[in-house]
Amino acid sequence: MKFHKQLIGILLGASLFYSCEKTINPQLESAAPMLVVDAWLNNKVEDQLVKLSWSQSYLDNEVPPGVSGATVTVRYDGGEIAFTEDADTPGTYRWVATDATSKDVFGTIGRRYTLTVKVGEETYQATSRINRTVLIDSITFTYDENDPQYPDNSYTAEFWATDAVGKGDTYWIRGYKNKVALLKPSEITVAYDAGFSGGGNFDGVTFLPPLRSVNPDEQDADDKQLSPYEPGDSVYVEIHSITLEAYNFLNEVIVQTDRPGGFGELFSTPLSNVSTNIVNTDSNGRKALGFFNVSAVSGMGKKLKE
Repeated sequence: MKFHKQLIGILLGASLFYSCEKTINPQLESAAPMLVVDAWLNNKVEDQLVKLSWSQSYLDNEVPPGVSGATVTVRYDGGEIAFTEDADTPGTYRWVATDATSKDVFGTIGRRYTLTVKVGEETYQATSRINRTVLIDSITFTYDENDPQYPDNSYTAEFWATDAVGKGDTYWIRGYKNKVALLKPSEITVAYDAGFSGGGNFDGVTFLPPLRSVNPDEQDADDKQLSPYEPGDSVYVEIHSITLEAYNFLNEVIVQTDRPGGFGELFSTPLSNVSTNIVNTDSNGRKALGFFNVSAVSGMGKKLKE
């Protein structure tokens, strides 16, 4: 009898896993497109961009359509600047920066900015404050012979910097390998002071080791992890100051997009729209998605010598 019970249990378990492999085609409800605002401005001497697009269905794999014909401005205590739509890139609005204007417009820590986007009869606004950042002291490469995360004989990189004294600084740490931005969900790094969240006591100290790592997440054709760097590669690191709201937004983006799949997804948080600071001035108007932030930026680069 005990053997029969075990056999029944095995068969039930097998049928459960078999049923998990069935292909389903969920019928998702359609929704009216929403305005998506991508506005991450900074104090670097480079053109500043605001990108507008329409949201699309979850299963749609086409490039989101750009929103043309909008009016985009940024107001601050020294005046107002207008963004002009690129003729060859619908939905991309640009402010052409020079050394003098960049320092004057986006170089004052503590200054507040208001983004206004007018699309048809709708007007959307968002505000941001430019916070302080910290300087990067150095970048180091390490030759790891037995790092369990990477194959044998790998080179990894990390930066060294110290959080500013005073609790509540939030940062977006952006890495580049050979001038290509590391933007995969697994490569996005945000910090609260020198740690992961406000619950830690890491004010005014060196950034924690996981946060200061600047390593691309790359696999070969067989999905085997590759060495982050080889001799001749270069790394560049930037520390962007961000608001607490932007820090929360990016954390939500990581949770929503860094989903490796598999059995564990059964217990993951369901997908949903992330938070936004883009607000329709008409409370009864259509909602928007995306984010507006203005950053102070510090950066440093280094090449792994051959």
